[in-house]
Amino acid sequence: MKKFLIVLLAFTALVLLLSLSVYALSKIGSTGDEVTSIQSVLKEKGYYTGNIDGIYGTRTKNAVTNFQRDNGLAVDGIAGEKTLAALGISGSDSYGNYTSADYTLLARIISAEARGESYLGQVAVGAVILNRVEHPSFPDTVSGVVYQNGAFSCLYDGQFYESVADSSYAAARDALNGLDPSGGAIYYYNPSTATNKWIFGRKVITTIGKHVFCE
Repeated sequence: MKKFLIVLLAFTALVLLLSLSVYALSKIGSTGDEVTSIQSVLKEKGYYTGNIDGIYGTRTKNAVTNFQRDNGLAVDGIAGEKTLAALGISGSDSYGNYTSADYTLLARIISAEARGESYLGQVAVGAVILNRVEHPSFPDTVSGVVYQNGAFSCLYDGQFYESVADSSYAAARDALNGLDPSGGAIYYYNPSTATNKWIFGRKVITTIGKHVFCE
């Protein structure tokens, strides 16, 4: 009887472990940063045409299914480990030292700060954020840089909380992958709207659209 109970408990633990593994995958009903990353990559590849909203609905499942079919993967509509790897997403750490949450936050600040700018202008703004992360004078995380007191006016005028443009997700991905049209800048400003005279004294690296990028 005791041996039977031990076997039963072991079997129950195994079932529970397997179920937890399944529920850790992105599938119908899942939400969050990983789903946002999946939608963004699939949209870039032409498989997804819906809104990038972080909600794994029927459109996302169908896009995943078609991607799986075209790439020789098991076709189940679930973004498991192999599907994520094929998409270039590795779950919690998809971009070297940066996470999916960093990617989502970077896209949001790019959208708020560079709305209406060219694609390269959007990537450049993202690159400045990442350059600050690596610079000793700034916080060493994306969230630390974005939420640094007084750093970005969009956090106070409501722009930060508006819908994120699809192009900003792609721009964030390119910035995280090392593209830096800013030339290593750690500051940028719009000379038509800037009110802080100090910024005009920074050494200019380049100008893209309405933004001047500087050291």
